Amino acid sequence: MKVTALIEDELIQDVMKISGAKNITDALRIALRDYLSRKKLLELSDQIVAEPLEFHYGADQLRDINQK
Repeated sequence: MKVTALIEDELIQDVMKISGAKNITDALRIALRDYLSRKKLLELSDQIVAEPLEFHYGADQLRDINQK
């Protein structure tokens, strides 16, 4: 998809430098993927806080089960 966007030169240069991207397209692709990954992790974190995981086995019980 082609997109026209007004983005500050310094921001693009910083993203290219930090990401190691060779061109603007790669830099934006990397930045957008990273942004989405972080947002998804935050959503999962919020879900875990809202509904904490429950563990029904202790460490010793899990070791016994894994060794069988």
